[in-house]
Amino acid sequence: MITIKRNRTWWQACLMLLLSTQVRAQQSNLSYIDPAIGNVGTLLQPTRPTVQLPNQIMRMHPIRADHLDDQISSFPMLVVSHRLGEAFSIKPWSRPLTVDSWKERLTYDHDLEVTRPWYYTTYLVDEEIRVEFAPGKKAGIFRFEFPRQATQKALLLDRFNKGAGGWQLIDGNKIQATETYHDDITIYLYGELSQSGRAQTIVSSQLGPVPAAATSPGKTAIQFSGAASNKVELRYAVSFVSAEQAKKNYQQELSNTSFEQLKAAGEKSWASVINQIQVQGGTPAQRRTFYSALYRCYERMVDITEGNQYYSGYDKQVHTTQRPFYVDDWSWDTYLAHHPLRTILNPAQEEDMLNSYVHMYNQSGWMPTFPVLFGDHACMNGFHSSITFLDAYRKGLRNFDIPKAYEGMRKNATEASLVPWRNGPKCELDDVYHTKGYFPALHPGEKETVAIVHPFEKRQAVAVTLGAAYDDWAVGEMAKELGKNDDHQLFNARGNNYKNLWSEKEQLFMPKDSAGNWVNINPKIDGGKGGRDYYDENNGWTYLWQVQHDVEGLKKLLGGTAAFEQKLDQLFRENLGSSRYVFWYSFPDATGNVGQYSMGNEPSFHIPYLYNYTQSPWKTQKRIRFLLDTWFKDNIFGIPGDEDGGGMTAFVVFSSMGFYPVTPGLPVYTIGSPLFERTTINLKNGKKFTLIANKASTVNKYIQQAKLDGKSLDTPWFTHKQLMAGGTLELEMGPLPNKKWGITTQQGF
Repeated sequence: MITIKRNRTWWQACLMLLLSTQVRAQQSNLSYIDPAIGNVGTLLQPTRPTVQLPNQIMRMHPIRADHLDDQISSFPMLVVSHRLGEAFSIKPWSRPLTVDSWKERLTYDHDLEVTRPWYYTTYLVDEEIRVEFAPGKKAGIFRFEFPRQATQKALLLDRFNKGAGGWQLIDGNKIQATETYHDDITIYLYGELSQSGRAQTIVSSQLGPVPAAATSPGKTAIQFSGAASNKVELRYAVSFVSAEQAKKNYQQELSNTSFEQLKAAGEKSWASVINQIQVQGGTPAQRRTFYSALYRCYERMVDITEGNQYYSGYDKQVHTTQRPFYVDDWSWDTYLAHHPLRTILNPAQEEDMLNSYVHMYNQSGWMPTFPVLFGDHACMNGFHSSITFLDAYRKGLRNFDIPKAYEGMRKNATEASLVPWRNGPKCELDDVYHTKGYFPALHPGEKETVAIVHPFEKRQAVAVTLGAAYDDWAVGEMAKELGKNDDHQLFNARGNNYKNLWSEKEQLFMPKDSAGNWVNINPKIDGGKGGRDYYDENNGWTYLWQVQHDVEGLKKLLGGTAAFEQKLDQLFRENLGSSRYVFWYSFPDATGNVGQYSMGNEPSFHIPYLYNYTQSPWKTQKRIRFLLDTWFKDNIFGIPGDEDGGGMTAFVVFSSMGFYPVTPGLPVYTIGSPLFERTTINLKNGKKFTLIANKASTVNKYIQQAKLDGKSLDTPWFTHKQLMAGGTLELEMGPLPNKKWGITTQQGF
């Protein structure tokens, strides 16, 4: 009875705390954030309810399968990289300790779990333990409240990675630890406990004491049996540089900071970024989806600078620096909308990130594709950082080494291999691309002869060709900006390479072999898992539209504007060509289907906006509203595909506001259908960009007329310059489409 009463009292207090936080946060929009949105994946990866400060390395989320799982394996003291591993496991224990205790999972009650970006708490119902966590930048604090009557109180420590490492308990209350991440990176930890304990470990399949100040290489328990208080607090910091730096990080962030102060500072930090965009109107569900999406956009990249130094996985050295150094970026996902969003919200931070890319190039010899802590994670295909550099440059971002950035862009375009999921110099397949203008494919059943081709990822020949054409265009456009005319001509011509795989017969981009012969396939379903022999994660219908850099050229291939529009209509209406389970068996990434359109995968994001290049911009307004309303709900199923740490939710942020960057590299935004009656972006230059959508509602989704800074706007786009000048875009919305608004033969850019 005492336990029940105590738990009820704790939960009532927890509810009051949450409600008071919501009341304080109502005006700041923080209460709309729900980290559980998308925590159950459609077919593949769910989102994680990550607790961290914006763009900082101290990340934590419970280790469990997904939101449907009612047991937690442990709590990571550090999520090292988005979906690429953790370090330093911890979990509390209140039952008799055995060698199997580390294997036991902890049951929790979903309704007793509270996750805010800056604070986490849960109640472990079997153990009767309350867990709390608050993050700093390189530090964090766990609080554990054990049942008073428990005879056993312990913290079970472990490591997630193989290799050297271990735990050391000093003076009963100080912890030093190391763990080897990705085979060659030592992560250091320093922490202090609120009360002293004694260490035990497993030796020869039995529990035994750890000698004072000795290092325990394996599973370690810190026991607090007989302790005066049933509350234990672990305050700690981590470092990628050294044990001494971990202690400095601890002293800098935690020496004079309580749990409540750290939590409050985290809330303030989140308010500073979330409140940068203010919306009025829309439904509460739409606001929850919008602000939760905005929260996701701050999960990556992360600043790994410690003081004035950082560890680089690109040359395995510690470097001194006067600027933040960022890692953890997947450019195949983020170049589309995530990086462009940051050029609006925090241009200086984006410059620091691009400056980090340049440093990575200097240190490794290649411009990275998926830069993470351990180096470039060879993943997906293409060198889309070239597009990101061009996009930033044309938006006026110049605070990075531009000549060196161009050098890296050019080297990747001329010397690096295009083979998916591989790093390094070009091979014979790349020679075909450079001489014939396309990446060669194999015929169905033909055996692979090129050793470096990934056995699962395959050649992805059409996807590689289309992506490389866009990348080459970006290099050429950057060359033009820098006055490198010869390079401009070279790469501008290569930007047309996509045309070499155009099939008049299929009216799609189709594969060719190295001799120039067509490879006959069914572009809806062929190519193995994810269509990777020819496409990548999506089929030929999605890759038809992967020519963002030359929409007019694609229109000509399809027979003109009218045919282009008809093909778009057909995309959203075309059947899968098989049952859903057969289709998804082959294409598990291509989820969120509307006809052949796949809302759940990145190559589809820009497609509904392509109606703005036709005589029917109203169809963009229709499609965007339908896609947002259908696939992005404010619940655990509310993400239609792999979100990838901001890669997908940046699309939601842009589209909810009412505009989108169809072609990163061109400083232009195309207009959709705003969810909110008023959206205000507080720009870092002190100005405000305001988008007013008068009478916007679920019904009133169509633009009747538009004004930009008081002047009539007849084109469905505006420029980055106009946005950053603090402009006002005013739209009159209505329930029926104005089929005359936005029609133009001018590209405007």
